[in-house]
Amino acid sequence: MSQILPDLLLSDVTDEALFNQVAISESGVTDRVADAPLIAPHGGALKELYLPAAEVEAWTRRSAELPGVDLGIRQLCDLELLLSGAFSPLEGFLTQRDYTRVVEELRLADGTLWPMPITLDVSEAFAAQLAPGSEVALRDLQGVPLAVLEVQDIYRPDLQHEALKVFGTLDRTHPGVAALLERTRPVYLGGRVRGIQSPAHYDFGELRDTPRGLRAWFKANGWSRIVAFQTRNPMHRAHRELTLRAAQQVGAKLLIQPSVGLTKPGDVDHYTRVRCYHALLAEYPQGDVKLSLLPLAMRMGGPREALWHAIIRKNYGASHFIVGRDHAGPGKGADGQPFYGAYEAQELLEQHQAELGIHIVPFPAMVYAANRDTYLPSNEVTATDDVRDVSGTQLRQFLHDGAEIPAWFSFPNVVKILRERHPVHAPRGFALFFTGLSGAGKSTIAQAVIAQWLEHSSRPVTVLDGDEVRKHLSRGLGFSREDRAANVTRIAYVASEIVRHGGVAICAPIAPYAEDRAEARALVEAHGDFIEIHVSTALEVCESRDRKGLYAQARAGKISHFTGISDPYEVPEHPELRLDGHAAEPVVLARQILALLRDRGLIAG
Repeated sequence: MSQILPDLLLSDVTDEALFNQVAISESGVTDRVADAPLIAPHGGALKELYLPAAEVEAWTRRSAELPGVDLGIRQLCDLELLLSGAFSPLEGFLTQRDYTRVVEELRLADGTLWPMPITLDVSEAFAAQLAPGSEVALRDLQGVPLAVLEVQDIYRPDLQHEALKVFGTLDRTHPGVAALLERTRPVYLGGRVRGIQSPAHYDFGELRDTPRGLRAWFKANGWSRIVAFQTRNPMHRAHRELTLRAAQQVGAKLLIQPSVGLTKPGDVDHYTRVRCYHALLAEYPQGDVKLSLLPLAMRMGGPREALWHAIIRKNYGASHFIVGRDHAGPGKGADGQPFYGAYEAQELLEQHQAELGIHIVPFPAMVYAANRDTYLPSNEVTATDDVRDVSGTQLRQFLHDGAEIPAWFSFPNVVKILRERHPVHAPRGFALFFTGLSGAGKSTIAQAVIAQWLEHSSRPVTVLDGDEVRKHLSRGLGFSREDRAANVTRIAYVASEIVRHGGVAICAPIAPYAEDRAEARALVEAHGDFIEIHVSTALEVCESRDRKGLYAQARAGKISHFTGISDPYEVPEHPELRLDGHAAEPVVLARQILALLRDRGLIAG
């Protein structure tokens, strides 16, 4: 006889695979956990990395004189969890010895279990200023000093090897792989960090507990057995049933601790999700559940990430942690196959259960049996039961169309919040991002797309053309590598704001560097769809179209840093569409783009 474990990935608003089933023997973890002794009430030793209050002012002044790094979102999340002790036993960003062993063996150099590389990447130019023993100020996006890094190591990782070992693939449809290979700078700095202050948050302050603060809350409220639940999506009736029964089975209180840092592109924004969690609390027994937010930058790393999540929850004081089928998996790859096997996360945590310091709790999926009008553990379903579910895709369509969402699926107060965030028939924002050589036809094709579209639609479109942006938004920038990056980032930022509000942005820069295009994609995909179109017109055709004689001047050495002549153009590897601007008239090429947009449901047919 076998038991059934759940799919706890819960990707999107709800996951198509939520009710998928996998079997383990009756002697599995579910049976053992309920009777096992409590491993670590309120977690193990914390390594908080903040400076003593008396030293903060002096270090703040000192940081102003140091070379500095303005941290991106992932780095800010990592730094916050380092400083608070959530990443204990780490004392900073990994040195090369620690990094190498984590990548190869899921352990620090001293043998301590740690599965995920926590690294600080910088440019070659910045690294050239430093040496072991240097100090670096770590700042937020507004330049506020948060910490000082004592540099111990400066090393150049093999990013492809890291991707293969950590994620098991080089497929860039995996968001962790894409971030690593496309948006990671080539040099890592390793060393201890000294915290000046935590990153500022102006939302949900009462829910942003530190590990020490949450442990103190547990102690003050008499909680000793705490089962933690990880999610990155809104929760519905199945999730409520699952978490309630899991807590009851192991005799624990419930900690709902959603990730509110970086999650998977396209996920529901954390503001909406937290409002949904708040609404859901009323459906739990009073005093048995605690909601606390985790500022984690997820890597969607499957088994390794599940192990990482468990260690983090131990540091926050949980004694038990729910791990399900394909935990933290990003779905399917370019080949249509899941990145990780159904059992890999459970198997990896089982291998390390003895040294984890937290119990792992698999639990049967909860499915709705319409004939009984109740949720059941999936291993109790019979052949006569009428099992129903609503997939994430279906829910989004219900919200878009204003269709009724079944009462058995979610709670009215949760649905209300989702409907506010996703009004009926609200258009989805997206950006068309044309890239290619000067003279490739980017702007001409973009204008053809707009003209054909507006024949049938009144939806406003914002055009961010390369030349026009240079006159206004990027006035003063030159054509150095750094200035080109700044130009693309400015375009992408404006596009992301347009997309965030449901608008359409059409961008047509040259954007010669893959790293800059990847950053543009990340900015836009935080709010909507990013459609990269490589206009692959041959260099000789582009030169023949050059009415201003720029190519000739570049070949004569009169213009420096000219893409295709004296500067490189890095051809996109996986654009959504690749068009030869010389192969057909712009109106014909525009039809191909509009067809793609219709296929993706971004514009009406």
